[in-house]
Amino acid sequence: MRNSTPRRLTAAAAAVGLAAALAACASDDPTASDPAGSGEGDGSGAGGSVTIGSFAFPESEILGEIYSQALENGGFDVTERFNIGPRQQTIPALQDGSINLIPEYNGNLLAFYDTEYTERTTGDVDDALVDAVAADDLVVYASAAAEDKDAYVVTRATAEANDLTSIGDLSALEPFTLGANPQFGELGYGIPGLASVYGVEDVKFRPIEDFGGPDTVKALVDDSVQVADIYTTSPALVAEDLVVLEDPENLISSQNIIPLLSADIDTPDLEAILDEVSAALDTEDLIALRDRVEGDEKASAEQAATDWLTENGLI
Repeated sequence: MRNSTPRRLTAAAAAVGLAAALAACASDDPTASDPAGSGEGDGSGAGGSVTIGSFAFPESEILGEIYSQALENGGFDVTERFNIGPRQQTIPALQDGSINLIPEYNGNLLAFYDTEYTERTTGDVDDALVDAVAADDLVVYASAAAEDKDAYVVTRATAEANDLTSIGDLSALEPFTLGANPQFGELGYGIPGLASVYGVEDVKFRPIEDFGGPDTVKALVDDSVQVADIYTTSPALVAEDLVVLEDPENLISSQNIIPLLSADIDTPDLEAILDEVSAALDTEDLIALRDRVEGDEKASAEQAATDWLTENGLI
């Protein structure tokens, strides 16, 4: 069952110091008397104690809920500390025991440890992560097919009119305007990579500040830009019938969902449960889950996670 202490740590609490905030609740923290997660002597579930964190955005909370409920169903005693913040906060929290599990993104996690990394495919990135995170006494399990990554996106009409299926096909569209976050003009997988990897050079760049959000989508749909950087789990892809262009040269690194955990809670039972979750989770699932939580339905992350786990026979 879930620990009876408050289920989530708010972003505000994280901002004043996650470790200090959790220290005030040390007597209630299931990891305090059993840092190895054995579950002995603390009344925790048969599987042991796990404290799950998340980043401060809805998709991460949904994934945290999925992990949480799957582990509870497997006999673990779970506490949730969601909406913590960026890796500059979550990695130290994993190291000091404030949390000991978080859903991560394999490419961005590897970049945290090696800003010059050259791996691009899921397998290569996952393999590199094993040694990278071990330096901090952390472990990664199998990644999911689900990815939330940058993508070159066009409207259905533009794709059909110009026979566009992959990024390289954009040469048929030149010249065109590309809308993306301001950094995209300098990133290796942005404008420079578009030229060096795919030979697409006649591009006008329009910076848009919302990182693939509503403003970017609107600009694409109303043809203010003809190509846009939109993340692969955006519900707008389905709602607006947009086309994600294929990336056969792996210009953009993989960003698969992957469990990151403290080595001292690593057990075969924990791994088996999270491997089942990862095996079932794909990008279309993430789009649908985000749409339920962020769209008109406004479902809670908890309910969306419960429904997905039930539909997939995981609880």
